[in-house]
Amino acid sequence: QVQLVESGGGLVQAGGSLRLSCAASGHTFTTEAVHWFRQAPGKEREFVAAIRWSVDGIYYSDAVRGRFTISKDNGKNTVYLQMNRLRPEDTAVYYCASRFLTVVTTDAGMANWGKGTLVTVIS
Repeated sequence: QVQLVESGGGLVQAGGSLRLSCAASGHTFTTEAVHWFRQAPGKEREFVAAIRWSVDGIYYSDAVRGRFTISKDNGKNTVYLQMNRLRPEDTAVYYCASRFLTVVTTDAGMANWGKGTLVTVIS
């Protein structure tokens, strides 16, 4: 079982930035597609962004495209989510998840999940 650990959440004012990290404990990313999802209070979990580890492929939801950037560091075995120009509606628990090779935008297709990190954006 792959253990994913998120970090970097916190409280930020609207317009500010945060960088989330997702590290795999005891596992080296090779053929995964690593995703970020988020779940706001009272809402369903939604896709945010994804990156394919071994081949080119970066994907964003319409809600974050142009503001968020997903990237990876092979040496650190870590995926990052740089979040800029944050809005109150970005407030949510952000989850890292992975699956083999392909990107999907529904959480039902994920093989591994982290426990999440809370991002709160105040106006």
